[in-house]
Amino acid sequence: MQKFRLLHECLKAKGLATRANTFRPGKAKTSLLTLAHCPDYIQQFCSNQLDAKAIRRMGLPWSKELLARSLISPAGTLLAAHYAMHYGVACHLAGGTHHAHFNYGSGFCVLNDLAITAKALLAAPEINRVLIFDCDVHQGDGTASILSNTPEAFTCSVHCDKNFPARKACSDLDVDVPQGTTDQDYLDIVDRALQLAFEQSQPSIVLYDAGVDVYTGDPLGLLNISLAGIAQRDRLVMEYCKNRGVPVATVIGGGYDKNDAAVAERHAIAVEVAVQLFDC
Repeated sequence: MQKFRLLHECLKAKGLATRANTFRPGKAKTSLLTLAHCPDYIQQFCSNQLDAKAIRRMGLPWSKELLARSLISPAGTLLAAHYAMHYGVACHLAGGTHHAHFNYGSGFCVLNDLAITAKALLAAPEINRVLIFDCDVHQGDGTASILSNTPEAFTCSVHCDKNFPARKACSDLDVDVPQGTTDQDYLDIVDRALQLAFEQSQPSIVLYDAGVDVYTGDPLGLLNISLAGIAQRDRLVMEYCKNRGVPVATVIGGGYDKNDAAVAERHAIAVEVAVQLFDC
């Protein structure tokens, strides 16, 4: 869990995260979480009553720290979306827990901040369509499943074809990236997917999962994308949104390494790109 703290410290050291532009969300209320999750599942998780099978599927041991983080993260993504609507862009220094399903956690994900935020945003009169553009190396199966009956929320997942989860869900647009793909081919795939997703969704806002587990050195990735390639991808996505006047809120998604500081540096790329593009 320390990569979240290290990311914030990294951005402060770069002069990008300041008191003026950094906001801390509180814990999400149950009424927000139940927009996308089963009340019984929420109650069982919050009271540490999940059985051993559910814990194994979630992939994380229960702890008070995990509970606190899991309740704060969805509120952070929603807060970022609200700031994006005002400023054009906002970056959440967590989030992207896209493997969490309606009534169970999976793949290190407990609560699905993207699905929760999409549901909450669609209750606002100024939001007609939400595009979730997910570039984590793993398919956003939980997001796709939860939002499958919400036509106003368009899910697009650009992910490695031979990776977790073994059983894929059906997003509104799924784009398989072949194992071992390198920068230029990957950027071409993302570009085409983004154009198609915009054409089909006509979004009022974009929730962008800027997962860095596409990195060539990521042990769970299976793609060969350089740090420069990640920066180009993030610029491509955010610039596309900016040029069309569509606000974009970013979440960090996946990123894995024994060196937590190195992962934090990779997650910082999206924030650096946002600052450069939006002059904020």
